[in-house]
Order: sequence, then structure tokens, then C-alpha cells
Amino acid sequence: MAFTENDIQKWNTDFASASPAEIIAFALEQNSNAVVTTNFRPYEVNILHAVTAVDNTIKVIWCDTGYNTPNTYKHAEDLIKSLQLNVKLYVPKQTSSHRDAVMGIPGIEDPNHAVFTEQVKLEPFGRAMAEHKPEVWFTNLRKGQTALRNSLDIFSVSKDGVLKVSPFYHWSDEQLDAYLEEYKLPNEHKYFDPTKVLENRECGLHT
Repeated sequence: MAFTENDIQKWNTDFASASPAEIIAFALEQNSNAVVTTNFRPYEVNILHAVTAVDNTIKVIWCDTGYNTPNTYKHAEDLIKSLQLNVKLYVPKQTSSHRDAVMGIPGIEDPNHAVFTEQVKLEPFGRAMAEHKPEVWFTNLRKGQTALRNSLDIFSVSKDGVLKVSPFYHWSDEQLDAYLEEYKLPNEHKYFDPTKVLENRECGLHT
């Protein structure tokens, strides 16, 4: 897929006030080899609904760490059925029970935390992207989440050169809540990410 830094800057200017549907449709016009990634955390339903409303065949990559709450797993199953998601599931090569016995969930200051993050999130994600080789990657990154995400925009480029598209980048929680109400979509708040612990930490997927 051919695009330049000038293209990215222009698109971010042109689509700054565009609707998610307009952004998604434009991105798919650039290249239809696309995926949307999800972990079914709070407000993930917004991106899943918006993307599949434009293309209901798009591949939905779910990297399940194995440490989700029962509520998150139920939420995921409900969305998979109601939105008819084309889910491609990726899990760590080691079970959570095995890992719990030999390592547990290391604290963020523990040197093993990097190993843990690689095992439960980065390796499955890398495997998924290597297998599907997308040219366009839809995410639900938003401004204000972390310092890194504040430096991005609606359109950015991943470290592997994939066009990363965040249709809700400029949206607030209140706007996302209004979207959920408009489309009568459920949200999920009982979510736990063992690789981040703190909301303002990056897990490594977007760095």
C-alpha cells in the first residue's frame, strides 16, 4: 500500500470532523485487506459496530490473554453473536494455569513483567498480524488515553508500516456513550488487563 507522510497529514486534516463511518469507508477504499483488533474492553463495541456496519466480513482479531473476567468473556460472546463478528482468535502458547504455577502475574516493577507481556499479548498479536498481513488496521485508540496516543491521530502508521486507523480518535466518553445509546449497544466495564494494570500504561502493541 503506497502512501506518504504528506498523505497521512492531509487525511488527518480532511477527516478531523468526519464521522467514523466516513473514515472507515475511506480507509477501506485505500486497501480492503483490513483487520480490526479487539480485546472487548470498555467501548470496544463502538469500533466493532462501526467497522462491521461498513464491512461485515472484516476479520476481527481477538488476542485473548486468558485472564479476562467472566463478565468480559460473556460480553465477548454476546457481541460475537449479535454483531456476527468474523473473529480470528489468538491465545498464548502456554495456558494461564501453567503460567500461574510457574510465574503468576508479575507486578509492573518485576523484570518478569516484560516476559509475561510478551507471552500473553505481544507474541499472539505478532502471530496474528504475520498470518493475516493486513494493510489497514482499525483500532479504538483515542486522544487522552496515554501520552503516546496523544501523539497519534485518526490516521497513523504502525512500526510495521501498516495504516492504522482510529475512527473515534477525537471522541470523548460522553460521545461514545451517546453512540451506544443510539444503537442500543452494551458496554463492558468489568475488564482487567494484566499487562497494563494502570489505565495510562501502554502494553506494547502500539509502540
